[in-house]
Amino acid sequence: MARASPRSSRSAACSPPPPRSRRGPPPLPRPRAGDGPPPVPAAVAQARDALQGTVNFRDLGGYRTVSHARVRSGLVFRTDALNRTTDADLGALARLGIREVVDLRTPGEVAGDGADRLPPGLSATARPISDTGMYAAVNAAIGSKDPAKQESVLGGGRGAEIMRVLYRSFVGDAGSRAAFGRTLRDIADRSRTPLAFHCTSGKDRTGWTSYLLLRALGVPDKTARYDYLLSNDYRRDADAATRAQLKAAGYMQDPDLLVPI
Repeated sequence: MARASPRSSRSAACSPPPPRSRRGPPPLPRPRAGDGPPPVPAAVAQARDALQGTVNFRDLGGYRTVSHARVRSGLVFRTDALNRTTDADLGALARLGIREVVDLRTPGEVAGDGADRLPPGLSATARPISDTGMYAAVNAAIGSKDPAKQESVLGGGRGAEIMRVLYRSFVGDAGSRAAFGRTLRDIADRSRTPLAFHCTSGKDRTGWTSYLLLRALGVPDKTARYDYLLSNDYRRDADAATRAQLKAAGYMQDPDLLVPI
């Protein structure tokens, strides 16, 4: 996922640890059971406010690996859909030098929410990964304005089961596995980075891709899971606002049915 230095043909996904002196620096402390979450890398925190039209955009660089290297920043970005980017966002994406945007949404999601809005000369690579019908089912339930129908689709733990079915498909569906693998191979191709990838909310298909990438680079499981769960923090305010709007507009009496989704 990294670009080699102009002075070297060496390709690496992570920045190597600094050279040791003869005695070597003191070892870095290793996580222990009960330790708190790892600190958010500066690259991740800084990228959070890079775009105005997204809520879950971030750099995957900066995380430390088990070998004490760090994942390089500025090369791979994860995000929610880019269909609401502002003019200022287009400039920001251009300054980041994004060469490829991989859109993991299904055709139905793109038709419903809109295609990515990207800088001139940059077009999205459509690589749809099945959402097992979640987008259509949830939107149909919301659009019905029928509390009984919404309860039948999302209530009684059925919303959580929709998500379990989705995540099982990530590893059980051959087409999904192939699309995830192709995206990881794109990331490993230096001619395609900097690269951004996304689904609709930037948390499930995008989160799984990010987890696979970080683990492949040697980032500890606990840290990779932490990055995955950051979507809860990044999306909290926007998702709460959406639920409030749906209730105010008369679409849902109990918008908290959407929380598991």
